[in-house]
Amino acid sequence: MPIQFDLVSPERRLASREADAVTVPGVEGDLTAMPGHAAFLTTLRPGFLQVTGGAEAEEFFVTGGFAEIAEAGISVLAERAMPRKDLTRAMLDDLAEEAEKALEGAGEETRTALALRLNDLRVLATQIG
Repeated sequence: MPIQFDLVSPERRLASREADAVTVPGVEGDLTAMPGHAAFLTTLRPGFLQVTGGAEAEEFFVTGGFAEIAEAGISVLAERAMPRKDLTRAMLDDLAEEAEKALEGAGEETRTALALRLNDLRVLATQIG
């Protein structure tokens, strides 16, 4: 039995559909939620979110946000999100530049998180060429 999946960014709702599995880039690592998954809340790191339902799969790029996994479904509230096919290397380079600037002016309490974000963006840039 599929579960409800919703992906929302500040600009718009990107997806609302039934899914058999959703893989999210959690801050502690990727995780896949399926029907019957225990309730869970995680923050997201920059990465690719994959939604599978039947023979269909969709991928989205997210820069961060939150994923709530519940019995009723999976809700992702993303800082920024877009279909993977729309993502370009130039966009990732711009995001990495933003992260570098933020890191330069960061205090000790946010320095580690910003450094991890910058690293994730650089790794993703190598994956899409």
